[in-house]
Amino acid sequence: MGRAGWGLPRLCVRWAALLLALWPCCAHGNWMWLGIASFGVPEKLGCAGLPLSGRQKELCKRKPHLLPSIREGARLGIQECRSQFRHERWDCLLLPPGSAAAAAAFSVFGAELSSGTKETAFIYAVTAAGLVHSVTRACSAGNMTECSCDTNLQNGGSATEGWHWGGCSDDIHYGMWFSRKFLDAPIKNITGKDGNGLISMNLHNNEAGRQAVAKLLSLDCRCHGVSGSCAVKTCWKTMSSFEKIGQYLKDKYENSIQVSDRLKKKLRRKEKAQRKIPIRKEDLLYINKSPNYCVEDRKLGIPGTQGRECNRTSEGPDGCNLLCCGRGYNTHVVRHMERCECKFVWCCYVRCRRCESMTDVHTCK
Repeated sequence: MGRAGWGLPRLCVRWAALLLALWPCCAHGNWMWLGIASFGVPEKLGCAGLPLSGRQKELCKRKPHLLPSIREGARLGIQECRSQFRHERWDCLLLPPGSAAAAAAFSVFGAELSSGTKETAFIYAVTAAGLVHSVTRACSAGNMTECSCDTNLQNGGSATEGWHWGGCSDDIHYGMWFSRKFLDAPIKNITGKDGNGLISMNLHNNEAGRQAVAKLLSLDCRCHGVSGSCAVKTCWKTMSSFEKIGQYLKDKYENSIQVSDRLKKKLRRKEKAQRKIPIRKEDLLYINKSPNYCVEDRKLGIPGTQGRECNRTSEGPDGCNLLCCGRGYNTHVVRHMERCECKFVWCCYVRCRRCESMTDVHTCK
């Protein structure tokens, strides 16, 4: 097949392997590339050719049937990040797929993954949650031999309340285990070392994402009885929609906690006066304050908000005042042509008029 047979994907894999060898700390975020990869590409590359850490590749080789769930978990996390922040100054921007930075290291979020900000915290949490969600869904659907429904919830219930366990309860235990195994690299002897606060922060936020999935498990029931009565109910546990999990994590992002970048046995709050307040497993943590994302900074990969569409009447984050950072906005009129007043004519076609509408569009200066 010659040199042409290698193609761009394999060239990129070689670049990725070199970069991961030089900067292994970045490897844990590169698995997210699977969430934006074209359909079928990860399977063609195989576990050895994917932009994963050595430990992740070994796990992938032992469990290749989980590759679709890993890809779906990354896709879920990225999609939800984009959805939750679509109206914010930081809109969970992905690196352009064709850019040199994205192609060279299979990067999705670029420098944002190592910035130690609230945004970094959300990315790690939502993608870890996405992996739990996708693996658990695959278990419940019967796509795995290692897991299925939660067998602990198949007997018993509450006789006084008139219900018993039945159906297929989502077994998140396997999904939680796999997410930890795949994402959380073991760390040893890191107390007090520079930069290791970031590693511990990322591991904590991974777990916070997983805890969100567990916390939002809900109870679904179905009634059984004569003429539709609810004499007996069969109930099972199911995961919440990922949109609900994303909203929960967004609330945690809004109330995230700043921690010190130097470890003293464990992560601790940066503010000395607050260090007696415990940090919970479900809290999101960050080390560095976020930039304002208002002005373009090519070094940090921040595009700024110039040219972003805003809502002139909104007082929220999508409003022109906040999104445009006080710089003002431009207004231009957009003309739309569409079919309208459609009627069915016998026989047999639909006749429509072409209607014109004018819309004001506001963009940040």
